[in-house]
Formats: sequence, C-alpha cells, structure tokens
Amino acid sequence: MEIKADDLTGPEIISLIGEHLHGMALHSPPESIHALDLEKLKKPEISFWTVWEDGKLMGCGALKELDPQHGELKSMRTASAHLRKGVARAVLQYIIDEARRRSYKRLSLETGSMEAFLPARKLYEKNGFHYCPPFADYVEDHNSVFMTKEL
Repeated sequence: MEIKADDLTGPEIISLIGEHLHGMALHSPPESIHALDLEKLKKPEISFWTVWEDGKLMGCGALKELDPQHGELKSMRTASAHLRKGVARAVLQYIIDEARRRSYKRLSLETGSMEAFLPARKLYEKNGFHYCPPFADYVEDHNSVFMTKEL
C-alpha cells in the first residue's frame, strides 16, 4: 500500500468521497452528518491522503488542524472492494504519525453512534482513542460519539 497526498481532483477520489457521503446519509440523520464534501476538504487547514495499491484507490483519510496543538481526524473511508485488508488501520496510523510530526498534543474525532459505525469505533479504541465530550464546534448529539487520543 502506498499512502500519498491527494488534491481531490481525480475521478477515483471524487467517486469515493461520493460513496462516503452516501454512506453517511444512509446511517445518520442530516443534522448529524459531519462528513465534508470535496470543496470543504480542500480548505487550507485540511491535509488529505489516499491509499493506493496496484493503481487502485483503496481508501482515504484527512487531518484538520483545529489549533497548533490539536488535530481532528476526518473522512476516513475504505473503498467497498478493499474492506478488511488493513486499509483503515494503515491510514489511521499514518495520520497519527503526521499529527505527532506536527507536534500536536491531541488528535480527536467524531463518528456515528449507530451500529454501522461500530467497526470504526473499535478500530479507534484499539489505537488508543477514548470517548470524550464534544470538542471544537461540535455539540452533544445522540447520533454522534466523540473520541480523543493524547499524543
């Protein structure tokens, strides 16, 4: 697997982000969807990476700088054809390592509370994230859970 910075203009990533947003809409009410569309992912405070193998897009992930010591994990997604191949684990580790390179003290995330998000929550727990109150601009929402990891 190769993880590389992405400018969000290729047809493969445009399709995967569409799949990601569609998946969020299937499992979350509109007011509880915090996934970012392509334009919002292109903001300067967000770094975006894709995972490739043999010319095929396997997944993606992003890191948003909240402040000089705190980052937020965004847009973690594994392409449907590549589930259970270690893609999410690889991109998560890459983003954790990048957050450490930036000297962030904390990395946080928001994910869904529904059953469909259980595999993601288990992955985050296995990687040292623990549940926390809402951070940044988030508010309490029974459809969301918030997690953080001290770096």
